[in-house]
Amino acid sequence: MVYYSRFEKFGKSDLKTRLKESDLAVVYGNLEVANKAFSERYPGIRPDRLPIHTLYGGAHLFKKETPNKLGGLALKHLKAYAPNFAEFARALELPGAGSLPLKEEAIDALAAALKGQVNHTPEGILATVYQRVTHKLATEAIEDQRLDFEDGYRARADEEEDGHAISAAEELAEGVKNRLLPPFIGIRIKSLTEETKRRSIRTLDLFLSTFAEQGAVLPDPFFITLPKVTSPEQVSALLTCVELLEGRCAFPVGHIKIELMIETIQSIITLEGVNGIPALIDAGKGRVTSAILGTFDYTASCNIASHHQNHRHPSADFARQMMQVSLTGTAVSICDGITNIMPIPPNKGADLTDKQKTENVEVVQRAWREHFKNILHSLRLGFYQGWDLNPAQLPIRYAAFYYFFLEGLEDAKARLSTFIEQAAQASMVGNTFDDAASAQGLLNFFVNGISCGALSENEALATGITLKELHGRSFQKIVENRLRAD
Repeated sequence: MVYYSRFEKFGKSDLKTRLKESDLAVVYGNLEVANKAFSERYPGIRPDRLPIHTLYGGAHLFKKETPNKLGGLALKHLKAYAPNFAEFARALELPGAGSLPLKEEAIDALAAALKGQVNHTPEGILATVYQRVTHKLATEAIEDQRLDFEDGYRARADEEEDGHAISAAEELAEGVKNRLLPPFIGIRIKSLTEETKRRSIRTLDLFLSTFAEQGAVLPDPFFITLPKVTSPEQVSALLTCVELLEGRCAFPVGHIKIELMIETIQSIITLEGVNGIPALIDAGKGRVTSAILGTFDYTASCNIASHHQNHRHPSADFARQMMQVSLTGTAVSICDGITNIMPIPPNKGADLTDKQKTENVEVVQRAWREHFKNILHSLRLGFYQGWDLNPAQLPIRYAAFYYFFLEGLEDAKARLSTFIEQAAQASMVGNTFDDAASAQGLLNFFVNGISCGALSENEALATGITLKELHGRSFQKIVENRLRAD
């Protein structure tokens, strides 16, 4: 109280040494400009839906029925190699899998008892993951798809690629008309290097021009993915082409978005030794919505031997962290790269021997485990999107996301609830110390979990926050509003 009275004494307005508002006008004005620029550049976690994966496939193979067909294949694959949640958990070697029953009747009985609830025992989480994965594959297996004219397409004669650009656009238009497409879709063109720039732009031109002639509405958004970016000029060139095509084809301005693949060392660090990612984004003038790590092209550009190139190589983590510190909190999302080990059985046919069947299961489940570990690695690093090459990878994509959030749900609920109750005072839950930054991270956990479909809004509301507070995505604002209410 003594200190407070002294503060009051020396805080009187007639104190001659006190700074005046007129003295601080320029200071406050400069801060306002800087703070506004910061807020515009870093609006925070995006409130719109972000797909957790993008499935790439050769553009020459695309038909209007392709998304539904691939979704069916993904579900069939899961059922073939893990017909129930216990087999799935054992295949992925998840904690608690060893105590699950082995007999089919007992597994079915346990699954029925656990259906529709998350009791947060190991078996409850495992059963819920499997239930949600099978439901997802049956209802919306593919969230995002790219018709690929690059690595998934390979080099072809010009006449052949012309034909595929036209046919793929026609099929896409039919997919739009018949409502057969996933929520997000686009194409990946070739790079804009000297070797492929003309071919790349010609394919883009043919594809969009043909689509415009079909009388279908261009999906909003529609994505153009640019691979192997090495300079801002390549992004500017693509932007110019997009703007020209929008005008010529009478597409709504802004429907076409640009994605950049970060897969060269030059896109990370420029010749001048500075971070190159912000300049690439700025060259898109607001069109760039995502930056995607091309793990294997990037590690190859680092001169890493092919047998050491993998998803979790330290050089790939360096690229991830450069992307993260450059783009997290901006309007540009970050997306991780592929697992290149495919869960494809080596033995085909209806007359397989027991040995061949066993080999198939071992190969598939080994690839599953690798993919699962890679996705968890990315999630722990703060990457909530990734891309896949085969529908057989989709069950593991969803399983990893759902497991990550469900496994951490109870701890996050307890910590966030305690922190909200204490209105931003530092707190302890068990032996974990939380402060305001921890609380924002906990809120982000729920926002990201709900966005990807792993968590429900009700599971977040159980912490004591309201729906409005959840949608606001700011723990600081939650605290400020509650303090004012008190």
